Amino acid sequence: MSQGPAPRVLSDEALSELLGGQQFGTLATNKRSGHPHLTTMLYKWDPEARVLRFSTTADRIKVKQLRRDPRAALHVSGGDVWSFAVAEGEAEVSEVTTVPGDSTGQELLAMVRGSVDPADEDAFLQQLVDERRVVIRLKVQRLYGTALDVNG
Repeated sequence: MSQGPAPRVLSDEALSELLGGQQFGTLATNKRSGHPHLTTMLYKWDPEARVLRFSTTADRIKVKQLRRDPRAALHVSGGDVWSFAVAEGEAEVSEVTTVPGDSTGQELLAMVRGSVDPADEDAFLQQLVDERRVVIRLKVQRLYGTALDVNG
């Protein structure tokens, strides 16, 4: 039986590009038991600041877990099943947006800039308040991942 190609370690730049090229990933936080809590999340990658941002509601279990233990990781699949990136770091949770257009609301709006019609921004900011939205900021300290070059 012949052995196929070995996985290729991706450079920091390639990993950053992979993160920037996707929108969804699996966020891992830590339960009190030490077991991982996994959830699929929409995210926004800021490569210059090395920060991943997520929008969620204040009552989600991941928010409580991150306030207790800020260690987290995001797993993102590449264009095929053989490539992936993992971003590890410590997360912080913003204050709940309570007034349309407050700093948390503006940060959430910036995450979706271009997908919200400017005429609808006021309604969007009010919806964020009504939903008690927060921003999770994962400050990436380590990136790793691989790709497997397979010729089909």
